[in-house]
Amino acid sequence: MSLPNKPLQVQHIEIGPDHDGQRVDNFLLGQLKGVPKSRIYSMLRNGEVRVDGGRVKPETRLAEGQRLRLPPVRQATPTTDSEGGLSDPSQRVLAQRMADGLPVVYEADGLLVVDKPAGVAVHGGSGIRLGVVEALRAQRQDPMLELVHRLDRDTSGLLMLATSRKALLGLHQQLRDGQMRKRYLAVVLGDWKPMGTDPTRLIKAPLLKTLSANGERWVRVDPKGQPSMTRVRLLARGELPGIGPISLLQCEPLTGRTHQIRVHLQSAGHPILGDPKYGVDEMNDLARQQGLSRMYLHAWRLAIGTGEGDSQRLELAAEPTGALRRDFEAMGLTQVGAVNANGKAKAST
Repeated sequence: MSLPNKPLQVQHIEIGPDHDGQRVDNFLLGQLKGVPKSRIYSMLRNGEVRVDGGRVKPETRLAEGQRLRLPPVRQATPTTDSEGGLSDPSQRVLAQRMADGLPVVYEADGLLVVDKPAGVAVHGGSGIRLGVVEALRAQRQDPMLELVHRLDRDTSGLLMLATSRKALLGLHQQLRDGQMRKRYLAVVLGDWKPMGTDPTRLIKAPLLKTLSANGERWVRVDPKGQPSMTRVRLLARGELPGIGPISLLQCEPLTGRTHQIRVHLQSAGHPILGDPKYGVDEMNDLARQQGLSRMYLHAWRLAIGTGEGDSQRLELAAEPTGALRRDFEAMGLTQVGAVNANGKAKAST
């Protein structure tokens, strides 16, 4: 299903079975190609989007047969055809190149997991014409391919997509119910200290999303925010000239808030090295002078329920390789400690 491209008219769309149970914000993000995300959320906040005549929140779930009202909104010229292919030949070339750079970690039963490089957006919008999902739709000629979740553009690692509506709904249910375990690797400034004898440390800090005047999204710790928890474990230590001690952490978000790991680590006094939004500019500049030019947050491990009982889980990993592996070695992290298959630090031999 795609929305008719009538940018200056009110549109009424009947929700079909393929979108039954989908969040209204995700429906709009998937259908209003080229419309900035800030504009979509503004329409929802201001009541411009109506479902069966009533206002809705971003998390409202749609039901088959409902009628959704859209205000006049200017959409970009469509770049994809009805089969998910790109109509612009130059975009097709870019899409193929991007798709070729996305190693497939797992594919079965409606789930596709790729290892996303840092610096690649997961979807187009806000000045970005092409992201992971558009590239894969074009390569596979599959317009139904959808993101299960999102990674920030500067974050690398495991990214889940669904190739069927059934799989998408099931994976979203796991995310809502906390049945999915995601673990990230983060390199932070400073010497991370565990609390007492417990090797893990739980950060509990409510997070509030805000928008700047230019529509840029920011998140901060605020008592008015949503409850948010991240479990952190120290894996290794290192040191960089002019920057000082750094720490390699395993971070497990127990809630799924925007920029959660980045803001929680910043609030704990240990911002992520290379973070352009919540990091320390001076330290990021020093790191770049040493050839460390990315944000060091990597979606590392993923455990997904298979529907065959609690003991049956699909375990996936995107181990640091290539440039990321070399950067870790340059930081001296491999000299301090190594990481075993359970995500725990072990002494080097």
